[in-house]
Formats: sequence, structure tokens, C-alpha cells
Amino acid sequence: MAGRHRLLLENAQQLVLVCGRGEEYLLREAAASLALLRGASLVVGLDGSIKAVGQADVIRSQFSGATFERIIDCSGKCVLPGLVDAHTHPVWAGDRVHEFAMKLAGASYMEIHQAGGGIHFTVEHTRNATEEELFNTFKHRLERMRRAGSTLVECKSGYGLNLETELKMLRVIERAKQSMDIGISSTYCGAHSVPKGKTATEATDDIINNHLPKLKELKLSGEIHVNNIDVFCEKGVFDLESTRRILQAGKDIGLQINFHGDELHPMKSAELGAELGARAISHLEEVSDEGITAMARAKCAAVLLPTTAYMLRLKQPQARKMLEEGVIVALGSDFNPNAYCFSMPMVMHLACVNMKMSMNEALAAATINAAYALGKSDTHGSIETGKQGDLVIINSSRWEHLIYQFGGHEALINYVIVKGKVVYENEKCETMSSY
Repeated sequence: MAGRHRLLLENAQQLVLVCGRGEEYLLREAAASLALLRGASLVVGLDGSIKAVGQADVIRSQFSGATFERIIDCSGKCVLPGLVDAHTHPVWAGDRVHEFAMKLAGASYMEIHQAGGGIHFTVEHTRNATEEELFNTFKHRLERMRRAGSTLVECKSGYGLNLETELKMLRVIERAKQSMDIGISSTYCGAHSVPKGKTATEATDDIINNHLPKLKELKLSGEIHVNNIDVFCEKGVFDLESTRRILQAGKDIGLQINFHGDELHPMKSAELGAELGARAISHLEEVSDEGITAMARAKCAAVLLPTTAYMLRLKQPQARKMLEEGVIVALGSDFNPNAYCFSMPMVMHLACVNMKMSMNEALAAATINAAYALGKSDTHGSIETGKQGDLVIINSSRWEHLIYQFGGHEALINYVIVKGKVVYENEKCETMSSY
């Protein structure tokens, strides 16, 4: 096949496809045994999509007359799909390192929250920050996520709680969407907490009557394109009925439902999400058996966040039960001032150790299933012809090193590629990552 192409990856020791038959998501046994080729190559075209995947000699013959903007010899290396981080809060000002000391001394998340810390502390600093300040810190965080292998990231607002600051955050996310080589799924999360001076009912009315109509207007004008709507459905925050009203109003203007549920208390969030046709629900540490069954039936993804359960010393989400019952299990870093982790390889490691997932299940959850949770598994999350050329190359002969080496991704990841373009090249990558 002659012509010019963007990228040729040649002769990978392992090329981890994740999916081999165009699956939207992987369940049970399929998630436990991923599609993989050995001695394989792939081609990404000038449009950024994968044109061919197969055995190295077949690809070499098929593209014998072609030219490439870049050729990377992947001998002894592994190629994986770009990782997908299905839950982050990356736009904010003012860290909460002082609260980490409080948590270590025994204070609970809600105790800190009720004392004016937590989300409210970050809201105050984010309201006072300029758009430029927020964009610069956000850009730096996205670059760190990308260096850890993430090529598609869900990004929430939610540290404004008033219309002005929520829109400021969403404009920052939109600017990154347009200017950076990384995929972004943006989420309006104005119902992240009840703002000071309002009741939950008043906050709900404000969101439905003021925030969402403005988002619809800005979408129609092309200024801001929001993908998802989120609510923190929790005791002392937004109850089930307020959550229902906000999520339904968001769905009515074309937003995917993707919300926080059943984290600190059993709220029947999973049952509500299944009923409303939610694309995904995050956290789920306190989900009921009925909620798990409902999510499996509704094909509603569970975005599990092992960093949060680890750092807040919460009960671990029931990953094994969800997998066995046919729930689509995805993973996210929950990057935020309360869970400061950029690294999906570390998230996968924690999912394996603390939530008893296998490495195959964790990789499926951080690729195809995370992409499904964002409504993007038709274009992202696996290495298949026609999908976007988002890839990670690691300097190891077995892909499992990406999970096995806890905190070792910085020396392991050789290249990160978005749409066939190298966006990160690690010149210090160790020649023998198994040392």
C-alpha cells in the first residue's frame, strides 16, 4: 500500500490490542484474557487513525512502497493503547496538603468538609484565581498525566459552585481541548457540593434554572462543548431526589449522565443511575447488591477509584462482585486536591492489590471500559483498525511491567503517542526496565 503515512511502529515484542472484534466493552472472561499479538507492527495514517495492525512481515509487505513521517523500532518493547482516565478533577487552585495531615491523624472526609475544609477550601481559592492561572496549572497537570500514559482524560468542573466560576473552569477545559494533544471529555459538576448560604434545594433550583440553560446556550453558540453531567449524590450533600432532578435536566439538554454515587453512605445511587440511563457511576464503595444487578442490566459502567479508597481509608469497592455479575468495570485516578495522583499505572496496581482485579482486568478497565464510560469506546481504548492512533510504548518485553512496577512508569514509558504523533519521548528510559 503506497502513499504517505504518519507513523510506523515496527516489530513490537508484544502489541496489546485489548479488543480484537470491535467490542464496546469487555466483561467477565473477555476482560480476563486480552487480545495480543507478538512480533507485530502497526500503521497510523495522516488523519491520526490506525490503518493497519498485524504481524510485522505482513505489514512490511503490505506497505512496501509507503513513506512514513516517523518510524519507531519496537523490538523488545511493548505497545499498548493509550490509557483512559475516566474520573478527574484537574482544574483548581490551592492544594490541601494540610488536610492530608488531618486525615492521617484520624479526621474523616465529612468532618473536614463540615469544618469548612475539603471542597469549600478549594472553591474559595478557585473563585479567586484568574482563568490564566487555572489554565497554566491545568496544562501542567495534563502534561504529567500524559507522561504517565493517559491519552484521554475526563475533566470535571465543580470547584466554583456558582455560575461564573463553573463557566470559568469549563472555558479552561475547552481551551485545553482545542490547544493540547490529549483527548478530553468535559464534565459539568456544579453539583459537587452545596454552596455556602444555600440549601440543597436552592442549589438544585439554581443549577436547573440558571446553570444548565446557560450551558445549552454556550453549546449552541459553539463556545463550550460539555459532554457529561455529574452530581455528588451523598448524605449531607445532594439527596436522591435533588440528584434525580439535576441529572434528568442535564440529560434533557444532551449531556451524558456520569455521576458520584454510593461513596460514603448507601444512597441507592446505582439504582437511580440505572433507571435514568446513566453512562457511568463513580465510587460505589457503599453500593447495594440490588444496585450492582441494576447497573449490569442497564450496561451502566462502574468507574472505580482505588486511590480514593486507599487515601481516605474507605471500604474497597466490590470490584470482584461487579465483574462476576457482569458490570462494565472502569478505572479512574480521581485526581483532585484530596487524592493527588496523576498515574493510571499506579491506579491499575492499586486495583489489582486492593480490589483483587487481575492485571488483564485492570488494563481493560483503564482502556476500553474507561473509554466506554465516556461514550468514546468507538474511537478509543483499543488498538484496532479505524480507531484513533493513541498509543503507549514501554521499554519492556512484557506489558505487565506497567502495572507490576509500582511507581516505576517514569523509567518504563518510552513514548506516548496521540493521533500518531509522538507527544512525549522519554530519552532517559532505562534500557533494561526489569533491573
